[in-house]
Amino acid sequence: MLAATVHGEDEGGRPLVIAHGLYGAGRNWGAIAKRLAQDGRRVICPDMRNHGASPWDGVHDYPAMAADLAGLIASEAGGVADVLGHSMGGKAAMALALLHPGRVGRLIVADIAPIAYGHAGAQRAIVAALGALDLAGVATRAEADRRLQPAIPDAGLRAFLLMSLEIGPQGARWRLNLEVLAARMDQITGWPDLPGRFEGPTLFLTGALSAYVRPEHHGAIRALFPAAEFATLEGAGHWLHADRPAEFIAAVSGWLGRPEPQEASSHRPAIA
Repeated sequence: MLAATVHGEDEGGRPLVIAHGLYGAGRNWGAIAKRLAQDGRRVICPDMRNHGASPWDGVHDYPAMAADLAGLIASEAGGVADVLGHSMGGKAAMALALLHPGRVGRLIVADIAPIAYGHAGAQRAIVAALGALDLAGVATRAEADRRLQPAIPDAGLRAFLLMSLEIGPQGARWRLNLEVLAARMDQITGWPDLPGRFEGPTLFLTGALSAYVRPEHHGAIRALFPAAEFATLEGAGHWLHADRPAEFIAAVSGWLGRPEPQEASSHRPAIA
């Protein structure tokens, strides 16, 4: 079972599950989750497999991640949840909606498309840099940041990655299964051929400065998610929730707050 942090109280609204991206963790979404929980819903932020406090496993593909989320929703969200996923988590959320549609009410996909991307090599280089970092004697993130700088010059990227570095009395360690992430990077940056379509309400929310979701991807999106709507956050890149948090929260909250189309709820498949 995935480790998860829960924010807010159940006030009758459908719970929201937030699936984080590669190298992330559920706790990274804490501030946004707390704001979204103010709308009267529980917000559940899991650590995806091979991340954070969740189990490590040699399998790291989207059907497996979808099954993880389906199990979490069954045990912690009353069987059905709205689902928000960013990047890798967005692909996992899409796979969940296609493979376990009865578990998903509304779907929000943040800055990712159901396509294969060609940056597996660049991501493996990041994993290699993390694995090669000398953690001996590291007592602060500032020291880890100094040591990581030659390999990863981007200060913002280093700050994000170092959120997954645990520093304790026994020393420092990564809360990431680096070996498996490197070995499965083609699957993470890719997209499997999955059956079915998700007919429920779906929002693809993208950053205006990001190239991850382009107009030429809309056909592939609508083939799998025929009810898809598209919205863009100005001034935001791929990490749109970090670049424009207030606007991101407003977009998500406003869309989730709309009345759900009757035909979407009446045609949702029964939960298996």
